[in-house]
Amino acid sequence: MAPRKIAVVLFNLGGPDGPEAVRPFLFNLFNDPAIIALPGIVRTPLAALISSRREASAQANYAIMGGASPLLPETQAQAKALEATLAAPGDEVRCFIAMRYWKPLTDETAAAVAAFGPDEIVLTPLYPQYSTTTTGSSLAAWRKAYKGPGRSRAICCYPTLDGLAAAHAAKIEAAWAAAGAAGPTRLLFSAHGLPESVVARGDPYQAQIEATAGAIVGKLSTTWAKDWDWRISYQSRVGPMKWIGPATEHEIAEASAAGLNLLVVPIAFVSEHIETLVELDHEYGAMARQKGCPSYVRAPALGIEAAFIDGLAGAVRTALERPGGVGPVGDWICPSALRQCPRTGRSTERV
Repeated sequence: MAPRKIAVVLFNLGGPDGPEAVRPFLFNLFNDPAIIALPGIVRTPLAALISSRREASAQANYAIMGGASPLLPETQAQAKALEATLAAPGDEVRCFIAMRYWKPLTDETAAAVAAFGPDEIVLTPLYPQYSTTTTGSSLAAWRKAYKGPGRSRAICCYPTLDGLAAAHAAKIEAAWAAAGAAGPTRLLFSAHGLPESVVARGDPYQAQIEATAGAIVGKLSTTWAKDWDWRISYQSRVGPMKWIGPATEHEIAEASAAGLNLLVVPIAFVSEHIETLVELDHEYGAMARQKGCPSYVRAPALGIEAAFIDGLAGAVRTALERPGGVGPVGDWICPSALRQCPRTGRSTERV
């Protein structure tokens, strides 16, 4: 096979790199039509209003993390590890990062990829579970921005990827061993929530979260099951709309009242950021202690856990074997009822 230039583009949300970036980051987030489905003439001034009102409280939360989000450096470490794993004789593989709401933004990354001049492009979300609000939005932004060469394939999701589940299991077992806790325990898989209206339209996210949780539990040592049960919950609710549940704070209160230890797993986040380091660690941790939870332990995000990086590399190689288009990696196939799935429903995602 002739040598190839392969660009692997890693999609993630992004995060402010300093206090002055908080407001424009929030504006970009709320001005995304995948987040607020209103005409631009209404959405843009609304996004400006929301970002203005939330700037101070958001800056206070980022101050807990030193004033900036760690998401970009964590993603850069993942890109470096993935690039090393994908290195092969003859091929030149380069990983690029395209953040949706803060630098490096999609337009900047698209220009860098075009300058690289790839023969092959693999669009790889760092969102394991597909949603129109995350991967769907990132793919749409990429389609609009990229004008360069190369045959493109996109990975839409990998909720049951073996390496993903194995990496989570390793993080869970290490965190529990380090905590030294014992007794009846609830394993709580916490994911970012979505409005019920988004899921009702056929968004696959909730079904894929459930699939990921099942895959992780299947990887845990059977000796752990004696005093354990597990549940899924959703965090980070914003606005007046009804969101999918149960809410993470509700599950924390219930487990604490029952005298259960809690081991919380950020199931939809592969990097540490505000929702893990502030919401899970500080806000929910304080709540658990206040309500008398015997032990509150949080498993770390996957980061550069070897099983995860190896699994992601395998996903990229699998995608390269396809002729093109968008598809999942692993044994997950969305039911046809999930109409927003780019493969099985009415959605017309392309690359």
